[in-house]
Order: sequence, then C-alpha cells, then structure tokens
Amino acid sequence: MSDSAIDLKTLVGAFTQVRDLTERIAEPLSAEDQLMQSLPSASPTKWHRAHTTWFFESFVLRPLGVEPLDPKNDYLWNSYYDAVGARHPRLQRGLLSRPSLDEVKGYRAAVDARVVETLLRLDLPQLEQVRPVVLLGLAHEQQHQELLLTDIQHALAQSPLKPAYRVPTPSPVRPPPRPTFTTFEGGLVEVGAPAGPFAFDNEGPRHRVFLEPFELADAFVTVGDVMAFMAEGGYAAPSLWLSEGWDWMRREGVQAPLYWTLDGSSVRGFTLEGERPLDASEPASHLSFFEAEAIARYLGARLPTEHEWEWAAPDEVTGHLLDLARPLSPCAGDAPAYGTVWTWTRSAYAAYPGYRPGVGALGEYNGKFMVNQMVLRGGSCLTPQGHVRRSYRNFWYPDTRFQMTGIRLARDLA
Repeated sequence: MSDSAIDLKTLVGAFTQVRDLTERIAEPLSAEDQLMQSLPSASPTKWHRAHTTWFFESFVLRPLGVEPLDPKNDYLWNSYYDAVGARHPRLQRGLLSRPSLDEVKGYRAAVDARVVETLLRLDLPQLEQVRPVVLLGLAHEQQHQELLLTDIQHALAQSPLKPAYRVPTPSPVRPPPRPTFTTFEGGLVEVGAPAGPFAFDNEGPRHRVFLEPFELADAFVTVGDVMAFMAEGGYAAPSLWLSEGWDWMRREGVQAPLYWTLDGSSVRGFTLEGERPLDASEPASHLSFFEAEAIARYLGARLPTEHEWEWAAPDEVTGHLLDLARPLSPCAGDAPAYGTVWTWTRSAYAAYPGYRPGVGALGEYNGKFMVNQMVLRGGSCLTPQGHVRRSYRNFWYPDTRFQMTGIRLARDLA
C-alpha cells in the first residue's frame, strides 16, 4: 500500500471517529435538552452539531466544487466568519427550533457521506491541498465537543430539578498527590509549536523567551484549599484581588466557585453526573481567572506564565482527558500536566512574534480574538483525547467560570 493510500485511510478514519464521538456525546440528551442556551457565550447542543457540519461543508466541500445542501445553512450555522456573510445572532441560537433535531442529524449524515466520498476520489495533489483543512475541521470539532459538554452542564444547572447529563461513573480510588513543587532553572528557551505536526496558527511561530528561575506545583489547587480561602474571608479581602476582579465579584455576588452549594462544613457540587459531595482532595474546578489569581495570592504563590507552563510540561500527553468510560469531572489523585482541569496562566492572549493570520475566512479562526483574554494550558477531563499538546493555547475572558478551569501554582525563586 502506498504512503498516499495510508494517509488517505488514516484521514478518513480520523474523520469518522471524531464525527462519531460528537454523536455519542449528544446521545443522552433529549430534543428539548439540545435546544437550551443558558449563556451568551454558550450554544445549544443542536447548534454545535450543525455548526461543525457546516464547517466541513463550507471549507472542505465547497472549494472542491460540491454544491451546498441548502444555502440557508450559511446564515443559520455560521459562528463568526464575517467573510462568509451575515449570520443568525449568537444570543438567539436557542430559538432555532427549526430545522428540527432529526433534520440536523440528517444534515450531519449527508455531509459526512459527501466528505468521505469526495476524499476517496481526490488525486494526490488535491488530497495534499485539502488535508490541512480537514485536520483543522477535526480539531475544530474536538473543541466543540468540549464546549458541548460545558454548555449543557451550565444549562442543566439552571433547572431546579438539577438533572444529570448521565448516570454517575465510579471514580477510581487513589491517594491525593503530595503538594510539592518542582524547580526549573529557566534561561533562554524555545516555545511554540514545532514544524511538522498539526497545530493551530496561534501556537506559532516558534520563538525564544527568557524565563527567570521558578517553581511549579506538582498538584492542582484542591477543593479543600478553596474552602480554606472561603473560611478565612477570601471573597471579602480586597488585598487578594485585582481591581477588576474585585468589582466583578461584588457586582455578580460571587461568594463561591460556580456550581458549589455549601452544606455546613462540607460542599456539594453540580457536575455532568448530577449533584454530589465534593472531596476536599479533588482538584477545584470552574474558577474564573479572577478567583484563580486571588486564591493563588492567598496560598502565597502566583499563577504560572504560559511559557513557564509549556517549558515545564512533558511532550507525552497523558492524564485525565475525555473518556466516556471515566468520570466527567475531576477525581482525587489527579495531578498530571495534561487533563483534569485547564490551568489558568497569568499570560494575556496575544500574538507571538512574527504571527500572521491566514488569508480568507479561515484566517478569522484565532487572530481576531487576541485581546482582553487570558491563556489557559493543559486540557481538562472534558478535552478529547489527541486534541491538546505542549504548545496548545486555550483562551477565555477572565470572568469565565463555566469551563473546566482550575489552578496550578507557581513561585519565583530568588
């Protein structure tokens, strides 16, 4: 079998696997569940399923001369690609009761068949041209798989019934990690995605940065750490907070992490598998950057920079990433570099030296969002397997809490 045939087989296999996982994630949800939109920055499950399909139809099939199934899909399922044209308002995605869920399912099936059929008939030069776009589309859908889970968790949490996304999965019983720090000498180091494997454009170009000596915690900040912060008045101590964070916290009435309910000296948390008591030794999650910054100060440390995190992280990606056979929330004893909870960094989301956005609509994918957001690293227990890597840069606004976000502490060395 030729190399080109192996590449094609692998590409088609990856396409089928990623598209199937989206359907498996959506399977426990009713039609009513899949229409809910509880936040301006969240989207309904039905919209996620349609939008990721529209991406392949618009950016893979259409440039190859394949006519769209319905021209109205450009308006209905476009997210933020201004070069494509007008789109349905983001805040009104939950009002799209039509097309029906069955029609969206049919749309996915029809586009999937067209993509596979088209890939199988391409000659080698055409395949080489379209392969990067297919890989981008797969990485894009993996991002939406995590978003689908965080969005439905927030939507279900608004119900007084506190319904679970699915039945609980037993957590492995493991001792909590010892809270130690690893020392890094720093110096002039290279960061950013190396040439070769797929990476998003915001992960490069690879460049040099200088790091002062630092320490990085070997474990995440825990539920118990946050409970101590609360017990000692952390949410009422302006000296711990950034000014904007203090104003946000008071304006929104924030007194605990998202989804927490205090029960005497213990705490319950709402998860995708229902409400449950939180273990004091499990990693704390659903914290905003503002909360993470204040908690790090309370614990006598700080948040790492994104380059410190990258320099300290191993190349091999192992940890508690998305596995539908495992719990969909952090577990006591989890402390890998990757997975469990996204690590807030103190680095603002900005372009690397020499960065240039791509041309056309796909050039809007990352570059135009490089303002007023903070970088997160490492992935979470809701991040699909094979999606993150050492150079991967996630980014959210500092008041974001509905994502699976947490804290890994850093300290300066004299």
